[in-house]
Amino acid sequence: MTAAVLAPVDETITIAELTRDPYPIYRRLRREAPVLQVKSVGRTFLTKAADTKFVKDNAALFSSDDPNTPMKRAFLAHTLMRKDDSEHRAERMAMMPALMPKTIEAAWAPLYTKLADEYLDRLPRGEIVDLFPALAGPIAARVLAEVMGIPDASDADMQRWSQILIDGAGNFGWTPGPFEASDQANAEMDRCIFANMARVRATPDSSALSFMVNARNPIPESQIVANVKIAIGGGINEPRDALLTIIFGLLTNPDQLEAVRAGNKWTDAFEEGVRWVAPIQASSRLVMEDVEIGGCAIPKGDTVMTIQASANRDEDVFEDGENFNALRGPMHHQSFGSGPHHCAGAHLARRTVGAIMLPMLFERFPNMRLVDPASVRWHGFGFRGPLNMPVMLQ
Repeated sequence: MTAAVLAPVDETITIAELTRDPYPIYRRLRREAPVLQVKSVGRTFLTKAADTKFVKDNAALFSSDDPNTPMKRAFLAHTLMRKDDSEHRAERMAMMPALMPKTIEAAWAPLYTKLADEYLDRLPRGEIVDLFPALAGPIAARVLAEVMGIPDASDADMQRWSQILIDGAGNFGWTPGPFEASDQANAEMDRCIFANMARVRATPDSSALSFMVNARNPIPESQIVANVKIAIGGGINEPRDALLTIIFGLLTNPDQLEAVRAGNKWTDAFEEGVRWVAPIQASSRLVMEDVEIGGCAIPKGDTVMTIQASANRDEDVFEDGENFNALRGPMHHQSFGSGPHHCAGAHLARRTVGAIMLPMLFERFPNMRLVDPASVRWHGFGFRGPLNMPVMLQ
Protein backbone atom coordinates (compact mmCIF):
# COMPACT_ATOMS: atom_id res chain seq x y z
CA MET A 1 0.00 0.00 0.00
CA THR A 2 1.07 3.61 -0.49
CA ALA A 3 1.18 6.23 2.21
CA ALA A 4 -2.34 7.24 1.29
CA VAL A 5 -5.03 6.70 3.91
CA LEU A 6 -8.18 4.69 3.50
CA ALA A 7 -11.23 6.48 2.15
CA PRO A 8 -13.43 8.04 4.84
CA VAL A 9 -16.53 6.14 5.95
CA ASP A 10 -20.05 7.56 5.76
CA GLU A 11 -22.80 6.10 7.96
CA THR A 12 -25.48 8.70 7.18
CA ILE A 13 -26.27 8.28 3.49
CA THR A 14 -29.17 5.88 3.05
CA ILE A 15 -30.32 3.82 0.09
CA ALA A 16 -33.72 5.50 0.41
CA GLU A 17 -32.12 8.94 -0.04
CA LEU A 18 -30.13 7.76 -3.05
CA THR A 19 -33.26 6.25 -4.57
CA ARG A 20 -35.31 9.41 -4.04
CA ASP A 21 -32.77 11.95 -5.35
CA PRO A 22 -29.05 11.17 -5.40
CA TYR A 23 -27.86 14.25 -7.24
CA PRO A 24 -27.49 16.68 -4.31
CA ILE A 25 -25.55 13.96 -2.50
CA TYR A 26 -23.25 13.37 -5.47
CA ARG A 27 -22.68 17.10 -5.92
CA ARG A 28 -21.56 17.34 -2.30
CA LEU A 29 -19.37 14.25 -2.55
CA ARG A 30 -17.57 15.51 -5.66
CA ARG A 31 -16.67 18.60 -3.66
CA GLU A 32 -15.96 17.12 -0.24
CA ALA A 33 -15.32 13.36 -0.47
CA PRO A 34 -15.07 12.04 -4.06
CA VAL A 35 -13.83 8.67 -2.74
CA LEU A 36 -16.08 7.54 0.10
CA GLN A 37 -17.01 4.28 1.80
CA VAL A 38 -20.81 4.27 2.04
CA LYS A 39 -21.83 1.86 4.76
CA SER A 40 -25.48 1.43 3.71
CA VAL A 41 -24.46 0.19 0.25
CA GLY A 42 -21.29 -1.62 1.30
CA ARG A 43 -19.28 0.00 -1.48
CA THR A 44 -16.65 2.70 -1.93
CA PHE A 45 -18.28 5.40 -4.04
CA LEU A 46 -16.29 7.09 -6.80
CA THR A 47 -18.03 10.27 -7.94
CA LYS A 48 -15.44 12.02 -10.15
CA ALA A 49 -15.34 11.35 -13.89
CA ALA A 50 -11.59 10.69 -14.04
CA ASP A 51 -11.83 8.07 -11.29
CA THR A 52 -14.84 6.25 -12.73
CA LYS A 53 -13.24 6.08 -16.17
CA PHE A 54 -9.94 4.87 -14.68
CA VAL A 55 -11.76 1.95 -13.10
CA LYS A 56 -13.84 1.07 -16.17
CA ASP A 57 -10.79 1.16 -18.44
CA ASN A 58 -8.71 -1.15 -16.22
CA ALA A 59 -10.50 -4.48 -16.25
CA ALA A 60 -7.47 -6.40 -15.00
CA LEU A 61 -7.27 -4.28 -11.86
CA PHE A 62 -11.01 -3.86 -11.32
CA SER A 63 -12.97 -7.05 -11.94
CA SER A 64 -16.63 -7.16 -12.86
CA ASP A 65 -16.91 -10.39 -10.88
CA ASP A 66 -18.12 -8.77 -7.67
CA PRO A 67 -19.06 -11.68 -5.35
CA ASN A 68 -21.21 -9.45 -3.17
CA THR A 69 -23.57 -8.13 -5.82
CA PRO A 70 -27.22 -9.25 -5.67
CA MET A 71 -27.23 -9.75 -9.45
CA LYS A 72 -26.30 -13.45 -9.44
CA ARG A 73 -29.05 -14.20 -6.93
CA ALA A 74 -31.60 -12.20 -8.90
CA PHE A 75 -30.77 -13.73 -12.29
CA LEU A 76 -30.01 -17.22 -10.93
CA ALA A 77 -27.01 -17.06 -13.23
CA HIS A 78 -23.46 -15.79 -13.44
CA THR A 79 -24.07 -13.36 -16.28
CA LEU A 80 -21.57 -11.77 -18.65
CA MET A 81 -22.01 -8.52 -16.72
CA ARG A 82 -20.03 -10.15 -13.92
CA LYS A 83 -17.34 -11.79 -16.04
CA ASP A 84 -13.98 -10.64 -17.35
CA ASP A 85 -11.49 -11.23 -20.15
CA SER A 86 -12.01 -14.13 -22.55
CA GLU A 87 -15.03 -15.52 -20.72
CA HIS A 88 -16.84 -12.17 -20.96
CA ARG A 89 -15.72 -11.63 -24.54
CA ALA A 90 -16.96 -15.02 -25.75
CA GLU A 91 -20.44 -14.55 -24.32
CA ARG A 92 -20.72 -10.92 -25.41
CA MET A 93 -19.60 -11.67 -28.95
CA ALA A 94 -22.05 -14.57 -29.23
CA MET A 95 -24.96 -12.15 -29.45
CA MET A 96 -23.20 -9.08 -30.91
CA PRO A 97 -24.00 -9.93 -34.57
CA ALA A 98 -27.62 -9.02 -33.78
CA LEU A 99 -26.57 -5.66 -32.36
CA MET A 100 -24.02 -4.52 -34.93
CA PRO A 101 -24.80 -1.44 -37.07
CA LYS A 102 -25.20 -3.56 -40.23
CA THR A 103 -27.92 -5.72 -38.64
CA ILE A 104 -29.54 -2.71 -37.02
CA GLU A 105 -29.87 -0.96 -40.38
CA ALA A 106 -31.02 -4.06 -42.24
CA ALA A 107 -33.43 -5.55 -39.70
CA TRP A 108 -34.13 -3.48 -36.62
CA ALA A 109 -34.36 0.12 -37.84
CA PRO A 110 -37.09 -0.71 -40.40
CA LEU A 111 -38.94 -2.82 -37.82
CA TYR A 112 -38.66 -0.10 -35.17
CA THR A 113 -39.93 2.54 -37.60
CA LYS A 114 -42.96 0.36 -38.32
CA LEU A 115 -43.53 -0.30 -34.60
CA ALA A 116 -43.12 3.38 -33.72
CA ASP A 117 -45.77 4.28 -36.26
CA GLU A 118 -48.15 1.66 -34.85
CA TYR A 119 -47.59 2.61 -31.21
CA LEU A 120 -47.94 6.33 -31.95
CA ASP A 121 -51.18 5.60 -33.79
CA ARG A 122 -52.61 4.24 -30.54
CA LEU A 123 -52.15 7.55 -28.72
CA PRO A 124 -55.23 9.78 -28.58
CA ARG A 125 -55.04 13.43 -29.58
CA GLY A 126 -56.31 16.18 -27.33
CA GLU A 127 -56.10 14.08 -24.18
CA ILE A 128 -53.77 13.80 -21.22
CA VAL A 129 -51.69 10.64 -21.66
CA ASP A 130 -49.00 9.14 -19.45
CA LEU A 131 -46.26 8.28 -21.94
CA PHE A 132 -44.58 5.80 -19.59
CA PRO A 133 -47.24 3.07 -19.85
CA ALA A 134 -48.73 4.28 -23.13
CA LEU A 135 -45.58 4.47 -25.25
CA ALA A 136 -42.08 4.37 -23.77
CA GLY A 137 -42.40 1.12 -21.83
CA PRO A 138 -44.32 -0.94 -24.39
CA ILE A 139 -42.24 -0.06 -27.46
CA ALA A 140 -38.97 -0.64 -25.60
CA ALA A 141 -40.31 -4.05 -24.57
CA ARG A 142 -41.53 -4.93 -28.05
CA VAL A 143 -38.34 -4.11 -29.94
CA LEU A 144 -36.23 -5.91 -27.35
CA ALA A 145 -38.40 -9.02 -27.58
CA GLU A 146 -37.89 -9.02 -31.36
CA VAL A 147 -34.16 -8.34 -31.22
CA MET A 148 -33.56 -10.98 -28.57
CA GLY A 149 -35.63 -13.61 -30.39
CA ILE A 150 -38.57 -14.04 -28.02
CA PRO A 151 -41.32 -12.29 -30.02
CA ASP A 152 -44.10 -14.23 -28.31
CA ALA A 153 -43.28 -12.57 -24.98
CA SER A 154 -45.91 -9.88 -24.42
CA ASP A 155 -45.09 -6.24 -23.80
CA ALA A 156 -46.53 -6.61 -20.31
CA ASP A 157 -44.47 -9.69 -19.46
CA MET A 158 -41.26 -8.16 -20.81
CA GLN A 159 -41.73 -5.03 -18.71
CA ARG A 160 -42.66 -7.02 -15.62
CA TRP A 161 -39.69 -9.35 -15.97
CA SER A 162 -37.35 -6.42 -16.53
CA GLN A 163 -38.48 -4.53 -13.45
CA ILE A 164 -38.31 -7.63 -11.27
CA LEU A 165 -34.74 -8.33 -12.41
CA ILE A 166 -33.79 -4.69 -11.83
CA ASP A 167 -35.30 -4.76 -8.35
CA GLY A 168 -33.44 -7.96 -7.56
CA ALA A 169 -30.10 -6.80 -8.96
CA GLY A 170 -30.40 -3.57 -6.98
CA ASN A 171 -31.46 -5.28 -3.76
CA PHE A 172 -28.33 -4.29 -1.88
CA GLY A 173 -30.19 -4.69 1.39
CA TRP A 174 -30.70 -8.40 0.51
CA THR A 175 -34.35 -8.42 1.57
CA PRO A 176 -36.23 -11.59 0.58
CA GLY A 177 -39.18 -10.09 -1.32
CA PRO A 178 -37.37 -9.07 -4.53
CA PHE A 179 -35.69 -12.47 -4.78
CA GLU A 180 -38.97 -14.35 -4.35
CA ALA A 181 -40.35 -12.34 -7.26
CA SER A 182 -37.25 -12.90 -9.39
CA ASP A 183 -37.39 -16.68 -8.81
CA GLN A 184 -40.89 -16.76 -10.32
CA ALA A 185 -39.90 -14.48 -13.20
CA ASN A 186 -36.86 -16.63 -13.97
CA ALA A 187 -39.04 -19.71 -14.29
CA GLU A 188 -41.34 -17.88 -16.73
CA MET A 189 -38.42 -16.57 -18.80
CA ASP A 190 -36.81 -20.00 -18.96
CA ARG A 191 -39.94 -21.50 -20.49
CA CYS A 192 -40.16 -18.71 -23.07
CA ILE A 193 -36.49 -18.75 -24.02
CA PHE A 194 -36.22 -22.54 -24.40
CA ALA A 195 -39.35 -22.63 -26.58
CA ASN A 196 -37.84 -20.01 -28.86
CA MET A 197 -34.52 -21.83 -29.00
CA ALA A 198 -36.34 -24.65 -30.78
CA ARG A 199 -38.00 -22.17 -33.12
CA VAL A 200 -34.79 -20.43 -34.26
CA ARG A 201 -32.99 -23.76 -34.68
CA ALA A 202 -35.66 -24.68 -37.22
CA THR A 203 -35.95 -21.21 -38.76
CA PRO A 204 -32.94 -18.95 -38.15
CA ASP A 205 -33.44 -15.18 -38.18
CA SER A 206 -31.55 -11.99 -37.27
CA SER A 207 -32.22 -12.23 -33.53
CA ALA A 208 -29.58 -12.56 -30.85
CA LEU A 209 -31.05 -15.91 -29.80
CA SER A 210 -30.75 -17.23 -33.34
CA PHE A 211 -27.12 -16.11 -33.67
CA MET A 212 -26.26 -17.72 -30.33
CA VAL A 213 -28.07 -21.00 -30.93
CA ASN A 214 -26.85 -21.46 -34.49
CA ALA A 215 -23.23 -20.42 -33.98
CA ARG A 216 -20.57 -22.78 -35.27
CA ASN A 217 -19.24 -23.13 -31.72
CA PRO A 218 -22.15 -22.02 -29.52
CA ILE A 219 -21.72 -21.00 -25.92
CA PRO A 220 -23.45 -23.28 -23.35
CA GLU A 221 -27.24 -23.13 -23.27
CA SER A 222 -27.17 -21.89 -19.69
CA GLN A 223 -25.22 -18.84 -20.82
CA ILE A 224 -27.44 -18.28 -23.83
CA VAL A 225 -30.35 -18.06 -21.41
CA ALA A 226 -28.36 -15.79 -19.11
CA ASN A 227 -27.52 -13.49 -22.04
CA VAL A 228 -31.18 -13.08 -22.94
CA LYS A 229 -32.05 -12.37 -19.31
CA ILE A 230 -29.35 -9.74 -18.90
CA ALA A 231 -30.70 -8.04 -22.02
CA ILE A 232 -34.21 -8.10 -20.57
CA GLY A 233 -32.91 -6.70 -17.29
CA GLY A 234 -31.15 -3.74 -18.89
CA GLY A 235 -32.52 -3.40 -22.41
CA ILE A 236 -35.97 -2.09 -21.57
CA ASN A 237 -35.38 0.46 -18.84
CA GLU A 238 -32.49 2.16 -20.65
CA PRO A 239 -34.29 3.17 -23.89
CA ARG A 240 -37.56 3.71 -22.00
CA ASP A 241 -36.03 6.00 -19.39
CA ALA A 242 -33.85 7.76 -21.95
CA LEU A 243 -36.87 8.58 -24.10
CA LEU A 244 -38.89 9.89 -21.16
CA THR A 245 -35.97 11.92 -19.81
CA ILE A 246 -35.37 13.57 -23.19
CA ILE A 247 -39.06 14.36 -23.59
CA PHE A 248 -39.02 15.99 -20.16
CA GLY A 249 -35.86 17.93 -20.95
CA LEU A 250 -37.17 19.25 -24.26
CA LEU A 251 -40.66 20.10 -23.05
CA THR A 252 -39.30 22.02 -20.06
CA ASN A 253 -36.89 23.91 -22.34
CA PRO A 254 -39.00 25.03 -25.32
CA ASP A 255 -36.22 27.17 -26.76
CA GLN A 256 -34.00 24.08 -26.94
CA LEU A 257 -36.82 22.08 -28.51
CA GLU A 258 -37.23 24.73 -31.20
CA ALA A 259 -33.50 24.69 -31.95
CA VAL A 260 -33.39 20.88 -32.04
CA ARG A 261 -36.27 20.82 -34.51
CA ALA A 262 -34.77 23.55 -36.68
CA GLY A 263 -31.35 21.91 -36.81
CA ASN A 264 -32.50 18.28 -36.78
CA LYS A 265 -30.36 17.80 -33.66
CA TRP A 266 -32.23 14.80 -32.26
CA THR A 267 -29.01 12.86 -31.80
CA ASP A 268 -27.62 15.68 -29.66
CA ALA A 269 -30.81 15.66 -27.60
CA PHE A 270 -30.46 11.91 -27.10
CA GLU A 271 -26.86 12.14 -25.89
CA GLU A 272 -27.73 14.98 -23.53
CA GLY A 273 -30.66 13.09 -22.07
CA VAL A 274 -28.63 10.01 -21.20
CA ARG A 275 -25.87 12.23 -19.80
CA TRP A 276 -28.22 14.30 -17.66
CA VAL A 277 -29.97 11.30 -16.08
CA ALA A 278 -27.96 8.16 -16.76
CA PRO A 279 -30.41 5.21 -16.99
CA ILE A 280 -27.77 2.99 -15.36
CA GLN A 281 -26.47 5.17 -12.56
CA ALA A 282 -23.82 3.04 -10.89
CA SER A 283 -21.72 -0.09 -11.40
CA SER A 284 -19.67 -2.26 -9.03
CA ARG A 285 -16.10 -3.48 -9.51
CA LEU A 286 -14.00 -5.79 -7.32
CA VAL A 287 -10.50 -4.44 -6.57
CA MET A 288 -7.92 -7.08 -7.51
CA GLU A 289 -4.78 -5.37 -6.14
CA ASP A 290 -4.05 -2.59 -3.67
CA VAL A 291 -4.48 0.69 -5.50
CA GLU A 292 -4.71 4.41 -4.87
CA ILE A 293 -7.65 6.42 -6.23
CA GLY A 294 -8.13 10.11 -5.63
CA GLY A 295 -5.48 10.13 -2.93
CA CYS A 296 -7.16 7.29 -1.03
CA ALA A 297 -5.81 3.79 -0.51
CA ILE A 298 -8.20 1.15 -1.81
CA PRO A 299 -7.24 -2.33 -0.57
CA LYS A 300 -7.42 -5.52 -2.56
CA GLY A 301 -10.82 -7.17 -2.05
CA ASP A 302 -12.72 -3.91 -1.63
CA THR A 303 -15.65 -3.17 -3.92
CA VAL A 304 -15.75 0.20 -5.59
CA MET A 305 -18.88 1.66 -7.15
CA THR A 306 -18.40 3.88 -10.17
CA ILE A 307 -21.14 6.49 -10.04
CA GLN A 308 -21.55 7.43 -13.69
CA ALA A 309 -24.59 9.49 -12.73
CA SER A 310 -22.18 11.75 -10.85
CA ALA A 311 -19.35 11.53 -13.41
CA ASN A 312 -21.78 12.80 -16.04
CA ARG A 313 -22.27 16.01 -14.05
CA ASP A 314 -18.67 16.46 -12.94
CA GLU A 315 -17.76 20.16 -12.97
CA ASP A 316 -14.30 19.28 -14.30
CA VAL A 317 -15.87 17.94 -17.48
CA PHE A 318 -19.26 19.60 -17.96
CA GLU A 319 -20.17 23.23 -17.61
CA ASP A 320 -23.56 23.61 -15.90
CA GLY A 321 -23.84 19.82 -15.84
CA GLU A 322 -26.75 19.80 -13.40
CA ASN A 323 -29.03 21.18 -16.11
CA PHE A 324 -30.36 19.68 -19.35
CA ASN A 325 -28.95 21.36 -22.44
CA ALA A 326 -29.73 19.66 -25.73
CA LEU A 327 -27.47 22.14 -27.51
CA ARG A 328 -24.41 21.17 -25.48
CA GLY A 329 -22.76 19.57 -28.49
CA PRO A 330 -20.17 16.76 -28.58
CA MET A 331 -19.41 15.28 -25.19
CA HIS A 332 -17.84 12.29 -23.47
CA HIS A 333 -20.46 11.07 -21.03
CA GLN A 334 -20.15 7.67 -19.35
CA SER A 335 -23.74 6.45 -19.57
CA PHE A 336 -22.85 3.56 -21.86
CA GLY A 337 -19.82 2.63 -19.82
CA SER A 338 -16.23 2.34 -20.95
CA GLY A 339 -13.77 -0.41 -21.69
CA PRO A 340 -14.77 -4.03 -22.37
CA HIS A 341 -18.18 -3.63 -20.70
CA HIS A 342 -19.30 -0.76 -22.94
CA CYS A 343 -23.06 -1.17 -23.42
CA ALA A 344 -23.77 -3.70 -26.16
CA GLY A 345 -27.06 -2.00 -27.00
CA ALA A 346 -25.69 1.53 -27.37
CA HIS A 347 -25.92 1.55 -31.19
CA LEU A 348 -29.46 0.20 -31.07
CA ALA A 349 -30.61 2.79 -28.52
CA ARG A 350 -29.05 5.67 -30.45
CA ARG A 351 -30.64 4.53 -33.70
CA THR A 352 -34.10 3.72 -32.42
CA VAL A 353 -34.72 6.31 -29.70
CA GLY A 354 -32.47 9.10 -30.93
CA ALA A 355 -32.84 8.92 -34.70
CA ILE A 356 -36.31 7.42 -35.14
CA MET A 357 -38.68 7.85 -32.19
CA LEU A 358 -37.87 11.40 -31.09
CA PRO A 359 -38.43 13.09 -34.47
CA MET A 360 -41.50 10.93 -35.17
CA LEU A 361 -43.06 11.75 -31.80
CA PHE A 362 -42.55 15.49 -32.03
CA GLU A 363 -43.66 15.56 -35.67
CA ARG A 364 -46.82 13.65 -34.82
CA PHE A 365 -47.58 15.87 -31.80
CA PRO A 366 -45.91 19.24 -32.51
CA ASN A 367 -47.74 21.02 -29.70
CA MET A 368 -47.30 18.35 -27.03
CA ARG A 369 -46.88 19.82 -23.57
CA LEU A 370 -46.22 18.57 -20.06
CA VAL A 371 -49.30 18.89 -17.89
CA ASP A 372 -47.29 19.65 -14.75
CA PRO A 373 -43.50 19.16 -14.70
CA ALA A 374 -43.55 19.06 -10.89
CA SER A 375 -45.82 16.00 -11.00
CA VAL A 376 -43.22 13.88 -12.78
CA ARG A 377 -41.76 11.43 -10.25
CA TRP A 378 -38.14 10.30 -10.58
CA HIS A 379 -36.92 7.11 -8.92
CA GLY A 380 -33.91 4.87 -8.61
CA PHE A 381 -30.36 4.49 -7.34
CA GLY A 382 -28.78 1.78 -9.51
CA PHE A 383 -31.18 2.47 -12.37
CA ARG A 384 -33.01 5.80 -12.64
CA GLY A 385 -35.75 7.39 -14.70
CA PRO A 386 -39.21 8.97 -14.53
CA LEU A 387 -42.06 6.85 -13.21
CA ASN A 388 -44.63 8.87 -15.14
CA MET A 389 -44.81 11.44 -17.93
CA PRO A 390 -48.29 13.02 -18.21
CA VAL A 391 -48.57 15.08 -21.39
CA MET A 392 -51.31 16.74 -23.42
CA LEU A 393 -50.99 15.40 -26.95
CA GLN A 394 -51.73 18.05 -29.56
